[in-house]
Amino acid sequence: MKTPNDTGFTGSIPEIYERDLVPMLFEPFAQDLASRAASVHPSNVLEIAAGTGAVTRAIAQALPEQVEIVATDLNQAMLDCAARRGVSRPVRWQQADAMQLPFDDAAFDLVVCQFGAMFFPDKARAFAEARRVLRPGGVLLFNVWDRIGENEFGETVSAALGELYATDPPRFLQRVPHGYCDTGSISRDLAGGGFKAPRIETVAKRSHAASAGVAALAYCQGTPLRGEIEARAGASLDEATAACTAALVRRFGENAIDGKLQAHVVAVQH
Repeated sequence: MKTPNDTGFTGSIPEIYERDLVPMLFEPFAQDLASRAASVHPSNVLEIAAGTGAVTRAIAQALPEQVEIVATDLNQAMLDCAARRGVSRPVRWQQADAMQLPFDDAAFDLVVCQFGAMFFPDKARAFAEARRVLRPGGVLLFNVWDRIGENEFGETVSAALGELYATDPPRFLQRVPHGYCDTGSISRDLAGGGFKAPRIETVAKRSHAASAGVAALAYCQGTPLRGEIEARAGASLDEATAACTAALVRRFGENAIDGKLQAHVVAVQH
């Protein structure tokens, strides 16, 4: 088995991600982060791991028009999708690696990141970079998913794939999106990046999808989980998506479905 590509948001993944996954998982927490961002009253904002722009759009609505927003992501394909989707006012889109941000020291009042910290290969280094580009008194604001058992759609999909590929189950969801949920580890990594006394709040929301099929497609074909499925023998991508659809129907019903989401929201000052 080849090494999984946990950051492989390429091909058709960005469009499926934006169309199906963003409304289902990311928009509720994007609004939460945007309201917290507004309370900081920044003059400029750097967003890292912006993806297809869920938080970017929410921040653009929540902050005064004169506030400069720079939105970055490691994956140009995700930024291209975000730019096509558009924002209510000008935003500077820029490809950037959170491990080595291409910005001057003390350049921003606020650094925001939604569900991106889990992907950083060296989290303390990424936090140190965020601190470097923050002005004294500036704020790092980010969220990460809680454990998969607190996120019902993901838990159901993961269990269904575990049954379908019993000898070698895809583990992307547990390993990455839900793999950075220990608040002690988060605090230690922040300390490694030079931050002290983070405020960590656990927040529950609700996830909605038009159908179980939409939710299954979003997870199986709109995330790097797709690559793990396609690398396995025994069931095709479509068969895996169908198995996840059936599992979601059994748990949540035939029509529009609703499930629990839970994440940790972290704020820490320079």
